[in-house]
Amino acid sequence: MTTRAKKTEEEDLPVVGIYMKLWKAKNQMGKVMKNSTNPHFKKSYADLNALLEVIEPVLLENGLLLLQPIQENKVVTQIIDIDSGDRIESFIDLPVSNNAQQLGSAVTYFRRYSLQSIMSMQAVDDDGNEAAKSKPTMPADRFQKGIDKVAAGEMTVDAFKKAVSSYELTEVQQKAILLL
Repeated sequence: MTTRAKKTEEEDLPVVGIYMKLWKAKNQMGKVMKNSTNPHFKKSYADLNALLEVIEPVLLENGLLLLQPIQENKVVTQIIDIDSGDRIESFIDLPVSNNAQQLGSAVTYFRRYSLQSIMSMQAVDDDGNEAAKSKPTMPADRFQKGIDKVAAGEMTVDAFKKAVSSYELTEVQQKAILLL
């Protein structure tokens, strides 16, 4: 990616580069209101639509286009300067899944988090007090036994999520729960 300033034909002023446009947009953005609750962890959060309602109009007003295509099994978040074509982007790999509903949920989840990341959105740390308690790490073998019980119908997904909620989960374990 390159950022460049160039003069318009109509004016003798340079076109503002993508970083200046992003800076202006971030200064115009208000706070994103939390509008959803995760019933499994009893935490509130701003869903994807709440983020888009705040972010997208301000980006467009500043000559920036937001796209979030799926490319090569990745959710890609791109912000494109419509004057110069310059862009910044961030991506995250999607989990492998044959279940379309689970994959759709993962796409939405990853779109939300990659958008928050690329825009450096402030977030309230709902888990701050919980993190300070230093939860024990979930043993991999115990986690797998729980997954096996869910697969065999011996345990419900909700019961499994409740059972693991008192442990610190690895990124792989968190993704596995998303796919249940």
